[in-house]
Amino acid sequence: MTGTAVLCGIATGLGLWLAYTGLRPRRPDLATLLAQLQPTAPPPPASGLDAAEAGRVGWATRVGLPLAVRLDASRLLTGASRADLAALNRDPTAHLAEKITAAVVGFFLPPVLAAALALAGSPLPLALPGVLAVALAAGGFFAPDRTVHTDAEAARRALRAAFAAFLDLATIALAGGAGLEQALDDAANAGTGPAYAKLRHAVEQAVLTGRPIWEPLITLGERHGVSELVETAAAVALAGTEGARIRATLTQKATTLRLRQLTTAEADATAATERMSLPVVLLFLGFLILIGYPAVAAITSL
Repeated sequence: MTGTAVLCGIATGLGLWLAYTGLRPRRPDLATLLAQLQPTAPPPPASGLDAAEAGRVGWATRVGLPLAVRLDASRLLTGASRADLAALNRDPTAHLAEKITAAVVGFFLPPVLAAALALAGSPLPLALPGVLAVALAAGGFFAPDRTVHTDAEAARRALRAAFAAFLDLATIALAGGAGLEQALDDAANAGTGPAYAKLRHAVEQAVLTGRPIWEPLITLGERHGVSELVETAAAVALAGTEGARIRATLTQKATTLRLRQLTTAEADATAATERMSLPVVLLFLGFLILIGYPAVAAITSL
């Protein structure tokens, strides 16, 4: 009994110390203090988020942020998660804060429910809340990764669709006698939306810096994980500056990209159809059970 009390006391003290160190504001480093002396270069906020992004985060991110800023998000997040966050332009620290909050909530939820049931007179086995706490904590820690991956895949599909339209418009402009830069600039300014804004920014960056147009496109494709963008930009780079070769390359890549999109859309439609058939099958099985149960019950009661 004394050993159990000592262990409980140690665990309680350790938990209070971790809570204190997690919620205590961290000491600013020398670079931040020096940056505060320069009015033209204000230091980043202590949370690692700018003002606009801090206004968009949810309560889960705000709760876990004091602890997340003390950890290294690049080591605690997988490479796939970091790539998805880069595709969405989201802060890894904010994502880690959301994961921490979800894990903590999942860990403490079963003990709280078990305590409520015990007070109500229906106690649960002691091992059950512990197993559920560990399982829910693990599930809560990895659940935000799944959500981010789904959002990143949707953003990549939107970027592919915008890039396909971008190539078609650029090909039409080249056929009309426009130069490469003018054709790409006209194609980038023809559309709206977040995906087109990224393409427009890449084209404007190339025009303002005097760099070849395919370099920002390759960077954009590598950052968002869109291989079609990288392949097309590399093909344009190999085509050189000859207008006819560039036009043929863009036309071929646009056709290939449209075929890929059609194939992907057909596969998604087939998968959606298969998922829609599952509720119908379950409803039919329930109907058969509803009809057959009285007959089976009557036969077994004889």
